[in-house]
Amino acid sequence: MKRSSERFLTTHTGSLPRPDDLIQTMFAKDEGVSVDPAALAARIRSAVAEVVRKQTTAGVDIVNDGEFSKPSYATYIKDRLSGFGGTSQPLQYKDLVDFPAMARRVFGDPGRARRKTPACTGPITVRDAQAAQTDADNLKAALGEVKAADAFMSAASPGVISLFFRNDHYGSHEAYLAAIADAMKREYETVAQAGLVLQVDCPDLAMGRHIQFAGLSLEEFRKMARLHVEALNHALANIPPERLRMHLCWGNYEGPHHYDVPLADILDIVFGARPSGVSFEAANPRHAHEWRLFERVKLPAGKVIIPGVLDSTTNFIEHPELVAERISRYARLVGRENVLVGTDCGFGTWVGQAAVDPDIVWAKLRSMAEGARLASREFW
Repeated sequence: MKRSSERFLTTHTGSLPRPDDLIQTMFAKDEGVSVDPAALAARIRSAVAEVVRKQTTAGVDIVNDGEFSKPSYATYIKDRLSGFGGTSQPLQYKDLVDFPAMARRVFGDPGRARRKTPACTGPITVRDAQAAQTDADNLKAALGEVKAADAFMSAASPGVISLFFRNDHYGSHEAYLAAIADAMKREYETVAQAGLVLQVDCPDLAMGRHIQFAGLSLEEFRKMARLHVEALNHALANIPPERLRMHLCWGNYEGPHHYDVPLADILDIVFGARPSGVSFEAANPRHAHEWRLFERVKLPAGKVIIPGVLDSTTNFIEHPELVAERISRYARLVGRENVLVGTDCGFGTWVGQAAVDPDIVWAKLRSMAEGARLASREFW
């Protein structure tokens, strides 16, 4: 994973706005409509090339494939692993229970409303061993046409898979996590062996507090979070930490978030995970103040932080000077070489999600790049 050498490098969380035609095709595929697999594969490959070019044009240094082959960052695994079936299992967000009208808005999002989250109803095994390699090949082909500092590819963590897909088969949550970790290990290693940085998405370590484990005490939740990190570390055991980053998230939706677990209550557990890079929300109104935590928490040796400087749920275009200010706060506390510049979350978390207008997404990313340039002048 590239570190700062003479300027702050920019990246993002993973998902980016998909082309309209790809959205419609993926909706059809997910709903069981017959889709020409060769045509879809070709369109994904060309769309990845397009989005990689758009990232570098916007000033993003560490790019990815936009997650274009996936219906979402987590639910894609139902197409790659066996053992999942039946009807979708709805999730309940504790913060939205207090505000029913807001809940209807959030769950009415076209992407979230269509997502498929069947339960685990049988033994988990790898069903499509080629998919991750195809994703890596598509991204590497696109990289040959641009100049990027580095590239990453995301994958769902064992914990977030357990959050979205209820366990109706294994005798315990621990056994369920272990089965997921063993099955996902191949995908993780495929990405790393392709020479790409692997990002494991871990919203379960934060968002899980007010969804999956809303009924637990804080200490009980921390115990479950440690269990999730142990499963993750097991699955990543053969990948060097410097080739890994992880994303921490409280849920990529505009909502009250008043039950979000504070970063201070989970950061020690997060730092126990194998990845050297830690991406987290740091721009939205519920978490923008938490930079002060690093005034008293020392960044462990070998770790790099990727704080979000753009809110991924609003159409405000952050001013470059605000972006620079946010970068500078962290750089002064943990060292300029230990900061990469990122976004709070993805801009296309689900196929069809459009919380932020696609054109505004690219304007936000350009503003992020300009803010990184301003901050770089201060520190180099």
